[in-house]
Amino acid sequence: MTARDQLIQLIRDEAVFHGDFVLTSGKRASYYIDLRKLSLDHRAAPLIGDVLLDLMADLPDISAVGGLTMGADPLANAVLHRGLARDLAVDAFVVRKQPKDHGRGRQVEGPELAGKRVVVLEDTSTTGGSPIAAIEALRKVGAEVVAVAVIVDRATGAQAAIEATGVEYRAAITLDDLGLTPQ
Repeated sequence: MTARDQLIQLIRDEAVFHGDFVLTSGKRASYYIDLRKLSLDHRAAPLIGDVLLDLMADLPDISAVGGLTMGADPLANAVLHRGLARDLAVDAFVVRKQPKDHGRGRQVEGPELAGKRVVVLEDTSTTGGSPIAAIEALRKVGAEVVAVAVIVDRATGAQAAIEATGVEYRAAITLDDLGLTPQ
């Protein structure tokens, strides 16, 4: 069974909740996919790293991965650690919603990214708002954002919104893979 297949099974079994939920976008949904529950789980984190590395495998010269804190943080760490197991030197970065008002006043933390090729990570994307905020912050520091890699695409417009910024959108798992329908 591939890492992707194992991750799909874990998501189905442990991270899909049915009920009445309000998403970050403000939209209502009858199910919620809680990937933070899994991205911080010892069984799922290595699978997430492998699935995201596989999703990005054909993108040359990626220096670092990350995204808007907090959702992307464990994803970036999973990629960093699983990348080491594959002899890949991929660093991680964190993007704050706003620049710090103290210290160095940085919005993007981690390695210097000016002139570097990076991938923005997202666990579940609805509108694309978080990755777009990360893209804007990364462009301000001179990074070349090559793609947005999402674990689960909710099929609710994120892809079109992200591609409108000129960045490629990639999703590892679809709602169909999880036996769910778009809402």
